[in-house]
Amino acid sequence: MNEDLLGPVMFAVALVLIFSGYPVAFSLAGTALVFAGIGVASGIFEPALLYAFPERVFGIMGNQVLLAVPFFIFMGTVLEKSRLAEDLLTTLGALFGSLRGGLALAVVFVGTLLAAATGVVGASVVAMGLISLPVMRRFGFSDELSAGVICASGTLGQIIPPSVVLIVLADQLAVSVGDLFVGALVPGLMLAGMYAAWVVVVAVTRPQAAPALPAEARPDGAGALARAVVLVMIPPLVLILLVLGSIFAGIATPTEAGALGAVGAMVLAALNRRLDRAALTGALDEATRLTAMVVFLLIGSTLFSLVFRGLYGDVWIEDLLTNLPGGAVGLLVITNLVVFVLGFFIDFFEIAFIILPMVVPAARILHVDLVWFGVLLGMNLQTSFLTPPFGFSLFYLRGVAPEDMTTTSIYRGVVPFIGIQLVALALVWTFPGLVTWQLGP
Repeated sequence: MNEDLLGPVMFAVALVLIFSGYPVAFSLAGTALVFAGIGVASGIFEPALLYAFPERVFGIMGNQVLLAVPFFIFMGTVLEKSRLAEDLLTTLGALFGSLRGGLALAVVFVGTLLAAATGVVGASVVAMGLISLPVMRRFGFSDELSAGVICASGTLGQIIPPSVVLIVLADQLAVSVGDLFVGALVPGLMLAGMYAAWVVVVAVTRPQAAPALPAEARPDGAGALARAVVLVMIPPLVLILLVLGSIFAGIATPTEAGALGAVGAMVLAALNRRLDRAALTGALDEATRLTAMVVFLLIGSTLFSLVFRGLYGDVWIEDLLTNLPGGAVGLLVITNLVVFVLGFFIDFFEIAFIILPMVVPAARILHVDLVWFGVLLGMNLQTSFLTPPFGFSLFYLRGVAPEDMTTTSIYRGVVPFIGIQLVALALVWTFPGLVTWQLGP
């Protein structure tokens, strides 16, 4: 095979295997081994390059940034399995219940808190779908608004710190996790505010779609409600602020802050007498499963990247991306389009480990701000997760929604929120200062 074609063909074969449904980690590793053999046989690939693979794997195992991933995943799963997230939604629903559309506003607020606490989109969407969807339907909310606000609020876990997504992005972009957290803070909160504003618009223009809770469904005493709000809301908020504040202030590394969050979540569960064997086992199982998936993906992508570079595929990608029409703008447009489409079919971690190592060298050459670039990619993937017909959030909600709730209703419900996502994405693209915090000239 022609030396110039081996790298592109290797990339194409890996994508075909991935889209065929074969596990991504094994698709990448298997393709790498096969093409390494072809390269050796044709005299293009140096076998000695494979000796670097064990060293790279040990480098992954010793990566202090990625060590934060299991801590933050465990923090979120403890809050979910101990039903503390359910308490948040119930209490906030009661707090906002007297307002028209108040229950939907509570979903946005809790989605924001869960995003900051879990950083895992699937967990947020499923938790809110199980907890809030039956309540919203029972009190007369339209299926479209209910589905849209749950799916959209659940995807905030992609962009609001301390998101697991942002930790992986920071590692792959070789930027500070703290810088990426700070950069994503304003866009993430801006999105949550825009979701809430849309709920208010719906409540005003279509009151039948977003009613207030009936009087009998609200707590009787203001004092009891106030106590519930303080006891249920303040502890998770304090935990989140401690975790983020320690990172932003430079007191703790993301890994240390993640460990603090994991311990804090267990303490909160224990104080609420929810840290039983079933909750702890469920949280550990889920955290172990997700962490193992990330590690296997990293190992497979590391081998793929090593062989791909040995076949000069990185040179092909770099030449392709740096010579696009429009320079840096062309690179940003193409990369975001590719990531958006891939977000329909493969998980974020897979996109990060396959695409970013190929794109980042070109972005550096074209002087793209990588923190801003990372926030753009996070918001882009968030939009992809919402977009029919393949958005992951739609599948998560479909899996827990009642059978009489149609898939068409879910699809229609997310359309306004996709519009909000696109507006927010355009704002971040046009005003990079929203990420860099440099709004002046």
